Amino acid sequence: MNQVVIGVDIGGTFSKFGLVDKEGNVLAEGSIPTDKYDKVEDFQKSLYEAIEKAIAPIKNTIEIKGVGFGAPNGNFYKGTIEFAPNLKWKGVIRFADIFKKYYNVPVVLTNDANAACIGEGLYGGAKGMRDYIIITLGTGLGSGIVANGELIYGFDGFAGEIGHTIIEPNGRQCGCGRKGCLENYASATGIKRTAFELMCNMLEESELRQYNYYELTSEKIFEAAKRNDPIALRAFEYTGTILGAQLANAVAYTTPEAIFLFGGLAKAGELLFKPTRESFENHLLDIYKNKIKILPSGLQDKNIAVLGAAALIWKELEK
Repeated sequence: MNQVVIGVDIGGTFSKFGLVDKEGNVLAEGSIPTDKYDKVEDFQKSLYEAIEKAIAPIKNTIEIKGVGFGAPNGNFYKGTIEFAPNLKWKGVIRFADIFKKYYNVPVVLTNDANAACIGEGLYGGAKGMRDYIIITLGTGLGSGIVANGELIYGFDGFAGEIGHTIIEPNGRQCGCGRKGCLENYASATGIKRTAFELMCNMLEESELRQYNYYELTSEKIFEAAKRNDPIALRAFEYTGTILGAQLANAVAYTTPEAIFLFGGLAKAGELLFKPTRESFENHLLDIYKNKIKILPSGLQDKNIAVLGAAALIWKELEK
């Protein structure tokens, strides 16, 4: 029997799952809509049915050892999803406990960025590292921090929210209700907001000026930057400068061996990495300079969210 786990990434619109072995091979996979279900119980029932359908051709050859979930506002200690703003299920949801009725195996849950961080360590570029940080640059900015070989959860399960560190008091409004959070400057949403600010403050011609706020995306800014559009290039420079400075602050707490960038914005390559690395080194304390690498994720072209959720349960089973 091939020993496998089920890794599930719960997103605001879709939830993806995969059957993953210890080497990170995905033997079966699928997805279901998340926002279709007003009740978490209905969502879990449909998720179970989709998983069973996907694994049916190989069910007699596998042994499911556990289930791991990555979810917004996931609490590892309690197995709960707590006040997730982009999910229909409000309040505190005892998600792991509810799902245990479908599989008589260990079920664990954590924040989606933390799951990605564990996946990077087990299957990606951080393999063998005991101290590293992963930054996920999507709609927002997620992060996970590993120190001395262990993911940092803090006393309540919610440690490591670098995206919600304040970089500019009374700055841009954040979805969390506060102002000036890093993710409003260094994310797909953040770079779009930056581009519109630059279009207001710069006179240069730019292809970005043809778009309204709802039409412009980080991908369009990236494509324009590749064509040497001055505002698009300046947007990446500004974003990298802010991100690098804040990563330098993060280093002072854990001194990681490397910081990995993952997500759609990280696919911009040197357009983002160059200003980020320059700003990072410029803001580092001298004792940290020229020691810490900023690297693309080793899982950039894979489903890191599903692999991360799978890595989470494999790690717990090893304990």
